[in-house]
Amino acid sequence: MSSVSSTGSTASATLASLLSASTLQNVGSKTTASTGLSVSGLASGTNWTTTVEELANAERAPETQWEAQQTKLNTQNQAYTTIEGDLTTLQTDIETLQDPSLYQGTTAVSSDTNVATATSAAGATLGSFTFNITKLATASQFNGATGIAQTLVPTGKTTADVSLSTAAFATPVTPGTFTIDGNQITVGASDTLADVLANIKTDTNSAVTATYDSSTDKISLTSSNPIVLGSETDTSNFLQSAGLYASSSTQDATTGDYTIASNTTLGTVQLNATMADAGLKTAITGGSNGAFSINGVTINYDANNESISDVLNSINTSGAGVTASYDNLANKFVLTNNTTGTIGISMQDAAGSNFLAATGLTGPAGGTLQQGDNLLYTVNNNPTQLVSQSNTITSASSGINGLTVTPLEPGSTTVSVSTNTGAITSAINQFITDYNTAQSYISSQQAVNTSSSGTTTPSTLTGDLTASNLASDLRTSANNPVAGLSGAIKMLSDLGIQTNGQNNTIALSSASTLSTALTNNLSEVQSFFSGANSWGAQMNNWLNSTIGTGGTIPNQQATLTQESTNITTQISNLETKVSSDTAQWLSEFQAMELATSQTNQEMTYLSEQITNGTL
Repeated sequence: MSSVSSTGSTASATLASLLSASTLQNVGSKTTASTGLSVSGLASGTNWTTTVEELANAERAPETQWEAQQTKLNTQNQAYTTIEGDLTTLQTDIETLQDPSLYQGTTAVSSDTNVATATSAAGATLGSFTFNITKLATASQFNGATGIAQTLVPTGKTTADVSLSTAAFATPVTPGTFTIDGNQITVGASDTLADVLANIKTDTNSAVTATYDSSTDKISLTSSNPIVLGSETDTSNFLQSAGLYASSSTQDATTGDYTIASNTTLGTVQLNATMADAGLKTAITGGSNGAFSINGVTINYDANNESISDVLNSINTSGAGVTASYDNLANKFVLTNNTTGTIGISMQDAAGSNFLAATGLTGPAGGTLQQGDNLLYTVNNNPTQLVSQSNTITSASSGINGLTVTPLEPGSTTVSVSTNTGAITSAINQFITDYNTAQSYISSQQAVNTSSSGTTTPSTLTGDLTASNLASDLRTSANNPVAGLSGAIKMLSDLGIQTNGQNNTIALSSASTLSTALTNNLSEVQSFFSGANSWGAQMNNWLNSTIGTGGTIPNQQATLTQESTNITTQISNLETKVSSDTAQWLSEFQAMELATSQTNQEMTYLSEQITNGTL
C-alpha cells in the first residue's frame, strides 16, 4: 500500500498547489471568490466558486435596499438645501423692508431737463422748488501774449532755407498736388518754401505770383483776375496749411489786382521739439534746473532735453489746478482753471528761469486774465440772488436739504421732490416673488405625480411632515395680523396682498390699495414692516428659528446626514462580514476538493490493481 499512498500524496500535493492559487477578488466594494486557474470542481465536479459567489450575494442582499434608502436621504437633504437657500433670499428681502432708509428715499424730477437736472438723497426736504438760472459758472482763463513764435522764415533765413517737411506750420504740409486756377502745383517731400512759391508762378504761366512777407509772416497770392483755389482731386494740404482761402480775397482799388493772403501768421511753436528748437522768439533759460510756479505749485523742467509738450503735461498732471494748452491759430499759450467760479490764477518764474516769460504768460508782453463767473440763481422767485462757484447747486447755497441740482443753461425749471414710493413698491414685489418661489418649490417636492396611465409617483418630500410644517408656518407667519400695531395696516391684506385660495402663494391683487397706503400712510407702512414689534420682526424671528443655527432645517439636514452616514457604516460592516465568510467558504470547499481528489486517486489505483490481477 506504500505505492498507493505515494501516488495519492503526489496527486494531492499537485491539486493543493493549484487550489492555493485561489484568491479573493474585490469587485467594486463587493468581495467575490475566484480562482486564477479555474480549478473549482476539478476533483469533485462541483462549481463551488459560483456557489460561494451566490452565497456572498445572498448575504449582502440588504445592501440594495440600504443604498436606495441612502439615495433618497441624500436627495431629501439636497431639497432642504434648496429650501434653505430660498428662505435665505426671502430673509434678505425682509431685511430690506425693515431698513428705515427705504422709507426715507426720495426722488427729484425737473420740469425742464434742458435747463437743469436734479437728484435727491434719503431724507431730502419734500416739496416743489422753482429754480431761475440767470448765469452759469465758467472757469477763469489766462490768455498768454500772441506772436510768441518765430516767423515761418526765421530772421536771417530765406524761403530757400525753409524745407516744407520741417517748416513751423501749425499743420504740417503733406506732399502731393494742389490747384490754383485749374492748374496743378506739385509739392515734393524735399521741396523748400521757395520751390513751391516758384512752382505756383511757373505752373500758372505767371498768372499768379506767390510771395512770403516776413514782416507779417504771411504768404500772399496775387493775380490780375479772381483767383480760384483748390480742387476735389487735391492731395496736398498746402493751401490749408498756409491759411489761403478764396473767401479772404481782396481787390486793390488802384491796380485792380486780386490778392489772397494767409488768414493768420504762419510761424508756430514746435511743441514736441526740444526747447532750444521750439521756435520761440525768446529762448527758454534755466538749463536742466528750470522752474516756475502756478498757484503756488512748483513745476520743474529741463530746457536742454525736454520739450514744451513735456512741460505742459507736467502742469496738467500737477496739483496746480489748471489745464495748460497752446492755441496754434492764435499763437499763444492758455491756462484754464479746472474749477469754475471767480478764482484767479497766479504764476511766477523762478530765479534764473524764464519759461513763463518766454511763452508769453508773464513779462512786459504777458497775457490777460479772463475772470470766470459764479453760478447765479434764485429759488421760488425769492428776490435774493444765490451764488455757487460751480454748476452744481447743493444745500450749501440753496438751503434745501438733500437736493442737488445741476444747471445746464439759463432758464427756469421746477424741481419736485417726493418720497420714492417706487423703491418701496419694488421691494414689496421682490418679497412676493421670492415668497412664492419658496412656497412653490416646497409644494413641488411634496406633490404626488400621476401619469396618463394612472400611475402615481411621489416626489422627494412627499409625506415629509417637516416640509409640510415649513410651508404651513411660512404662510401663517406671513399672512397673520401683527398684534400690537395701532394703525390701519396690521397685515399684508391691508396693503392689497392676498393669499391664493388654491395654494400657498400670494399676489398683489390691488395695486391701488398699496399705492394709496404709500402715498397717504407711509409712516404706517414703515411701522408695519420695520421696528421691534412689526411684521418684519415677526417674519425674521420665524426665519431665524427655521434657517438659523439650531433651526428646523439645519437640524433636519443633520438628521438626514447622520442617517446616510449610518447606512454607509452598515454597508461597510456587512461587506467586512461577507469578506470573512467568503474566505471561510473557500477554505472549506478547497479542503473538500483535496479530500475528494485523494479519494479519487486511491480508488483509481485500486481499480488498476484489480484489473491487473495484482490484488
